[in-house]
Amino acid sequence: MLQTKGVRRLIGRPVILIFLVVFGCRGRDVGPAASSAGSPAAQVSDLSSFRHQSEFRGRIVFQSDLGGNNDIYLLTGGGLRRLTRDQASDEYPRWSPDGRSIAFTSNRGGTYQIYVMDDEGENVRRVTNGERDAIEEGWYPDGKRLAYTEQKKKAIGRSFRLMTADLSSGAVTPLLPEFNGSTALPDFSPTAPLLAFTGKRTMGWDAFLADLRTGEIRALTEGGKSCRPRFSPDGTRIAYVSSTADGKGDVWLVNPDGGGKERLTDRPDSYDYYPAWSPDGKWIVFASGTKHYPTEGTWELMLIKPGTKLVVPLFKSGGRDVFPDWR
Repeated sequence: MLQTKGVRRLIGRPVILIFLVVFGCRGRDVGPAASSAGSPAAQVSDLSSFRHQSEFRGRIVFQSDLGGNNDIYLLTGGGLRRLTRDQASDEYPRWSPDGRSIAFTSNRGGTYQIYVMDDEGENVRRVTNGERDAIEEGWYPDGKRLAYTEQKKKAIGRSFRLMTADLSSGAVTPLLPEFNGSTALPDFSPTAPLLAFTGKRTMGWDAFLADLRTGEIRALTEGGKSCRPRFSPDGTRIAYVSSTADGKGDVWLVNPDGGGKERLTDRPDSYDYYPAWSPDGKWIVFASGTKHYPTEGTWELMLIKPGTKLVVPLFKSGGRDVFPDWR
């Protein structure tokens, strides 16, 4: 994720933003993160006593430093499985549309690049091979391409832009080059030619929506305190993160047309980030932390039911469990 040790965002004070760290909109850390809890024993909720256990279907992949550095793990109703065991940092997993592959970010080759593996953690192959870091990817609905965030180091700070990598040819092309500002964190609608992303035109990040058919781009949020939009499986709602309510970070919902904004989490003692929908759209998994950045404090996975706003603990390793994706 994009962080330099010792730099912090000071709410209400002017600072120079030199990377993607704005109210939960942060990216990945520069190197492997050692677990603050050593090698803690993972605590998986007893799903047999979870009264909504019948609704917990599918598979959740996520990033955790449970084993001492960032790796990719798989959580199901049957328990936990570690998918990567690299000494580098493996981060930000995303399921392919068919559920057979997992894309992720890793610096195992020296720089951060995009990799793909199968759902067993095998057959790992590198997708990008550029000079700049390639991070935090999202699948096109056809499963043949990946969009990702490319970061460029500047004299002061960094800039970000979205790129597309073709999995067959390896061709890399810019995505949304017409956007006047930084673009990051892509997520495609499964039902329409729409792309949700995090963008910054001046100060602060907001959630945006691009119509890939017409080229129209519009802001879903304003104020520079929102990020990480994620489409629901039916494409009718978008979950995102915003600090507009408590200055920390909550999970919110918005319609693709920008209407229907609704705050889901109201937990003033925690930072609630990184939402991802369940396959049936009835639940959202998110990461809840004690510190602003997922390289600090402890983070655990939680579930929330949008209709009732019921929050249920799901997984806690004692370290940092973040960036879940549900299939």
